[in-house]
Amino acid sequence: MSHPIDLQRRGAVAWLALARPEVHNAFDAGLIGALNTVLDALAADDGVRALVLTGQGSTFSAGADLHWMRGMAKASEAENLADSLELARLMRTLNFFPKPTIARVNGSAYGGGVGLVACCDIAIAVEGAKFSLSEAKLGLVPAVISPYVVAAIGARQARKLFQTAEVFEAPEAARIGLLHRCVPAAELDEAVDRELHWLGKGGPIAQAEAKTLALRMGGMAREEAERVDAENARLIARLRVSPEGQEGLGAFLDKRAPRWVG
Repeated sequence: MSHPIDLQRRGAVAWLALARPEVHNAFDAGLIGALNTVLDALAADDGVRALVLTGQGSTFSAGADLHWMRGMAKASEAENLADSLELARLMRTLNFFPKPTIARVNGSAYGGGVGLVACCDIAIAVEGAKFSLSEAKLGLVPAVISPYVVAAIGARQARKLFQTAEVFEAPEAARIGLLHRCVPAAELDEAVDRELHWLGKGGPIAQAEAKTLALRMGGMAREEAERVDAENARLIARLRVSPEGQEGLGAFLDKRAPRWVG
């Protein structure tokens, strides 16, 4: 089995790619665990000045893996809680990563993929990328990614998108704050390199403090995030085993409309 991530060092920049293109870089326990391990190691590496997060293939991340979801649909609430806490730890680790982070959004992002984009300091996507917080269609909510998505797009936009679960385009994602820029695919690397150019001029200690300052001024401290993540993990675990969550997940896996539609 291939490794679910690909890590390359280009000078002082770590380029980290989700490496499951055959399933559109969807999340499963292996990918989440690998990302947590690598991010912890990179955070402690003084030779790393910045992190670029991207995906292999045509998609940034399609969210939850089908087979993983099938297993979670059959799992107990306690098992779902443990699983959700790991995903919450991933989002929190990326959000508070002590070095500048850039999401190089090479294609569409759904569900947890949107969470990864929101957790990065800078987000640049190709113009053709599509986005969706699609959980409500499954009788679920984007619980563990919600603090980071709300911080990026604001509560007003989140109230709409969390409920409609609609698909929106990259220009709209930029308009509401999920992205800083969207560019033609041929210009994506140039746009990322430009941000790295400016980041390379800053002092690493100052940048780490600047990031902490911005998060704190925005009302997001790591200790509070840990508490909120635990609450949200309990929420999604409860919803996954609820009758509506079971119907939504079952309908998705069976490729049919859930009973509440129509």
